[in-house]
Amino acid sequence: MPPSSLTSAPVLPELEELLNEPQRDAVAHKDGPLMVFAGAGSGKTRVITFRIANLLACHRVPPYRILAVTFTNKAANEMRSRLEHLVGADVTRDLWVGTFHATCARLLRRYHEVVGLARDFVIYDDADQRALMNRVLKALRIDEKRFPPKMLLSMIHGYKQQGLGPSEAPQNDPFEKVAAQAYEAFQKHLLTANAVDFDDLILHAVRVAEARESIAGAELRSRFRYVLVDEFQDANPIQYRLVKALASEHHNLCVVGDDDQSIYRWRGADVRIIRGFQRDFADATTVKLEENYRSSSNIVRAALGVIQPSRERVPKELFTSNPPGEPIRVIAARDERDEAAFVVTTVRQALEHGVEPRQIAIFYRIHAQSRVLEEALRSENVPYQIIGGTRFFDRAEIKDLLAYLRVLANPRSDVDLLRIINVPARGIGQASVDRIVATANRLDKSVYDVLQQHLDACGLGSSPAKRVLSFRGLLEHLRDRSQDLGPRDLAEQVIDATGYATALQRENTPEADARLENLREMLGSLQDYEDEAEASGEPPTLEGYLERVALVSDIDQLDDGGRVSMMTVHAAKGLEFDIVLVTGVEEDLFPYRSNSSLLDPGDVEEERRLGYVALTRARKFLFVSHAAVRTIFGTTRYCRPSRFLTDIPPDVVEDTLSPGLSSARIRVDVTAELASQRARSHDLGAETNRLPRAEPGRYVERDIVDAEPSDDVPLERGTRVKHVKFGEGQVESVETTVSPPVAVVFFPGWGKKRIVATFLRPA
Repeated sequence: MPPSSLTSAPVLPELEELLNEPQRDAVAHKDGPLMVFAGAGSGKTRVITFRIANLLACHRVPPYRILAVTFTNKAANEMRSRLEHLVGADVTRDLWVGTFHATCARLLRRYHEVVGLARDFVIYDDADQRALMNRVLKALRIDEKRFPPKMLLSMIHGYKQQGLGPSEAPQNDPFEKVAAQAYEAFQKHLLTANAVDFDDLILHAVRVAEARESIAGAELRSRFRYVLVDEFQDANPIQYRLVKALASEHHNLCVVGDDDQSIYRWRGADVRIIRGFQRDFADATTVKLEENYRSSSNIVRAALGVIQPSRERVPKELFTSNPPGEPIRVIAARDERDEAAFVVTTVRQALEHGVEPRQIAIFYRIHAQSRVLEEALRSENVPYQIIGGTRFFDRAEIKDLLAYLRVLANPRSDVDLLRIINVPARGIGQASVDRIVATANRLDKSVYDVLQQHLDACGLGSSPAKRVLSFRGLLEHLRDRSQDLGPRDLAEQVIDATGYATALQRENTPEADARLENLREMLGSLQDYEDEAEASGEPPTLEGYLERVALVSDIDQLDDGGRVSMMTVHAAKGLEFDIVLVTGVEEDLFPYRSNSSLLDPGDVEEERRLGYVALTRARKFLFVSHAAVRTIFGTTRYCRPSRFLTDIPPDVVEDTLSPGLSSARIRVDVTAELASQRARSHDLGAETNRLPRAEPGRYVERDIVDAEPSDDVPLERGTRVKHVKFGEGQVESVETTVSPPVAVVFFPGWGKKRIVATFLRPA
């Protein structure tokens, strides 16, 4: 049924005047399948809530016969809040509005017996599942080193998302056979424990709904007269089976989504589901919401330029009636520190212009990029919060490495020693640890003292005692090495000698890979510290680095009410901000390529959609940055701007140089001459130089300022100076009692640094 035939369908007058024509068509549609393609910022949530309100008011549908599901608690709460405003809390209370998992848990409380559960079943979280898998492998006598529990769990979750039970799991090779065996035992243990994991919630609900000979199945299939699915592009196969089964009696299935925003393939989402909806429902009505109400015209055109080259997308043309607004500023930076300095300066200027911190967001492709940005924000006391992740130094693997380093610096730190005594797993069980701690308490000694002098008093068996002695020997070896190694090299030695890296490599999961990348990023932090210490004329020490990290933690007291947001682009979907800064838009980082493997076409397509999501989060101001050189995962590499930048229409872009890059001697690899002019004084961006738009595949290089000492720098408070690593800064004080003098200089993005005067040049 074409949308034009919907014009006679009733819509509440008070709703109709708030809708454009396509939105009205979607709200007015009553019976039969409906596919709503909702572009970014096109009023998707309004359409869903108004459609529910219209079904209730105009068609007298009982609220308990309407089911609306989405993927996040935030989206579900927003939908429910809007419905309460439209139809009242009493009516909304009887609607079924929630996430897939919450809805299925509610259904299973009613139909639990069909799948062999009691009504009071429990839901196992990730830690519970890992513990259960460890028990399973032990019972099956499966070698955990050859078949890591996390990897097996990842495979099982994948099977469940595809709707495959243990008997249906593939067994094409020895590893798959072991996974299928573990899957079967895992499910038996879950049932014995009257427990489910998150995937089971949906899988069990599907089995109830699809049971043709079951009274419960028939009841569930007829329970809802209207089923609405938000963010349909994020659905995986088992979720799609669920909503099809729930709508199988009346066929009143309304799905709302945007294939251009399908970015979760790595966790089971299949973009082919939304694109193939009309193949499964040939009589479906399709409505396209293409008008963006969120962003300026320049931002919309930039985002459309990034997504249009996608080869398989459903054709649609995002547009807006909003004014052009400010140009998209594409900033070329010298390196990740220079990029962070630009970000902090831009954020600081925005705050000074009265922009609320909660309206500013900093995006990055992967969490490992956050460390340098965090340190830059801290250096200028800009409050921030990380969404969808933990602060870099609070991540488990980073805390583990710091605990090793602290024990090497101060072996009597019981908290740190107990954290690492069995990390990575070395067979020292909790019973042994409890005996050691009890002995330390009884003798009033530190745990380290007990390990060194009183191990016999702990009452350990011969095997536990050998493992504890081995751990003690490891610490002694590392303490000996600490006398000869600098902080960075010592940390690298800890990672290798403890087997931490090997244990993560054996897991062979995306989570383990990310943890390895974070450890490499910490090595970069240690290298930064060593470079800074040497520049200030001080020897780098392990104690100095640990003190620095401890002080950072102590002053990081942030107010939840007024903070700048930092997040990966994946975490940003569904959010919007007045000002967005997208960092690291470079080849091999965005689009992301891990392990130096070539990107396959599907990866590039998803990365392109991710770029589209990043740009469409911005309402008024959009900054996109890339660096010529980036140190990440402990490796320095030369970078090219992302291919996505060349897809943005040139007339909406203002290419600029960061202050750090414009203050160095630079070469631009384009045919046009380098055109320079100051940015307008009222711009929110930092002072920059205009840069002609680069041709595809061309990029900015820099000739590094010579690092030779200079004797002709007149130093006094307020002098502007340059340093080869930290860029341009301002002298705050000078120590003349030493020779050569030492200056305390504030560098944007780096904070205050003590620098020997001969390593500074006039700015």
